[in-house]
Amino acid sequence: MNALLTESSIPGLKLWRRGKVRDVYELGERLLVVSTDRLSAFDHILPSPIPDKGKILTQVSAWWFAKTASLTPNHMISADLSEIKRLEPKLAGLGPDYEGRAMLVKKARRIDAECVVRGYLAGSGWKEYRRTGSVCGHALPQGLVEASRLPRPIFTPATKSDSGHDENISREQLAAAVGPAQAKELERLSLALYGFASDFLKERGIILADTKFEFGLLDGRLIVIDEMLTPDSSRLWPLAAYKPGSSPPSFDKQYVRDHLEKIGWDKNPPAPALPQDVIQGTAKRYEEFLRILCL
Repeated sequence: MNALLTESSIPGLKLWRRGKVRDVYELGERLLVVSTDRLSAFDHILPSPIPDKGKILTQVSAWWFAKTASLTPNHMISADLSEIKRLEPKLAGLGPDYEGRAMLVKKARRIDAECVVRGYLAGSGWKEYRRTGSVCGHALPQGLVEASRLPRPIFTPATKSDSGHDENISREQLAAAVGPAQAKELERLSLALYGFASDFLKERGIILADTKFEFGLLDGRLIVIDEMLTPDSSRLWPLAAYKPGSSPPSFDKQYVRDHLEKIGWDKNPPAPALPQDVIQGTAKRYEEFLRILCL
């Protein structure tokens, strides 16, 4: 490990989309997703990559895609480089830089919404609760503190942006955007996946505070796409250190957000570089989560 890939380039393949972290290449009815070591925070790509982050994200997502396939289908075909090359001869020349980073997936029509589930009060949800006593239209009990466990998990969708700022929206706004039936199914699937993962992780000493899912349509059916239950898309707290009333230690990039808040970055470009101890600390947290997950 300890290698860096900040931007991929595959001769002969069309780059279909370059997101904040992933480079996606078109292969007809399939896509090749390459997870880089780019790191985003507050909807900006930071100039400091995290070594091996893309490999960890791919391994974590592949593990969850396999684990939850009986709950809801997903887009993964394979995350094994040798199998990917066998299935797609165009990719026979992929070198070792793509080992552990590449995932061959089914192409779906993306639903332009992030399906966020919160089981605890943190992040933008905590900020909104302090202002209004609610989160994305969900009225919550009075007297909750930062990191409080919610009475039940809540579905709080957001807009989906590849380059700009994601905005929280209500379930009613989601229904207006995608249709009431589809919005209801997105909520049902998201809550089911969160509940399954939350129970599983708690047995391994980790609290799944919140997470976001992305979905696409394939042959008229919703499937999970992009990443799944990774340290990039989730808040993950060690159960042994959990104490409501402050931001708990974590296995995710909250460590980076806390640093950026501490130095007073105004969240406008250019994003600041990270010091080496924050880079190493982030890498260590991601590696530890993968280790615990795959015990």
